[in-house]
Amino acid sequence: MNEHYVDRLSRTDRDLIISNVPDGSRVLDLGCGDCGLLVELAKKKKIQGVGLDIDGDLLTKGLAYGLSVYHGNLDDGLPGFPDQSFDYVIINQTLQVVKNPLLVLQETLRIGRFAIVGFPNFGHWRLRWGLFLGGRAPKSHALPFEWYDTPNIRVLTVTDFRDYCRREQIHVVRDAYLIGSRWHKASRRFSANIMAQAAMFVITRSGTI
Repeated sequence: MNEHYVDRLSRTDRDLIISNVPDGSRVLDLGCGDCGLLVELAKKKKIQGVGLDIDGDLLTKGLAYGLSVYHGNLDDGLPGFPDQSFDYVIINQTLQVVKNPLLVLQETLRIGRFAIVGFPNFGHWRLRWGLFLGGRAPKSHALPFEWYDTPNIRVLTVTDFRDYCRREQIHVVRDAYLIGSRWHKASRRFSANIMAQAAMFVITRSGTI
């Protein structure tokens, strides 16, 4: 994960990601942190896992588990990985902290048949309400940082991401939205941009499936 991003994957995040990865898949986790998600995927889904993170110290735990791990910065691109070399590329709670998210998304879909993308929704009603009433940088349970120590340098909403996918002809295979403490499937899509604290998409290039 980005070197300044200290939040950890929630249990519900992990469960949702694991449910979307088929058995035996080749999986690359971008911003993998201590590789805990990859380890769990290897145990439960028998995946072939590779991790990449900017924090080299965290990667030592992945090495201890026998995983292939790489130290690198996503903003530099991913030239070392061939086209379509993975079935799934995971980029969860990382897109909003990179300097060049469009490059990261392009590279993700170049090297993976499918991508699982999760991010906090800056269109959530609590953030809008706090800015409107308090006139201060928005905060929520999902985004507890102050303006001066936040790792988030990109502000995106569910609608922003969907618009990007349409413009780039990226196919949304599945989507889910964290509302309260539960993930809801596409049935909540209409209200997701206001109600969801976070969103998760499984995407692919149009024509891949």
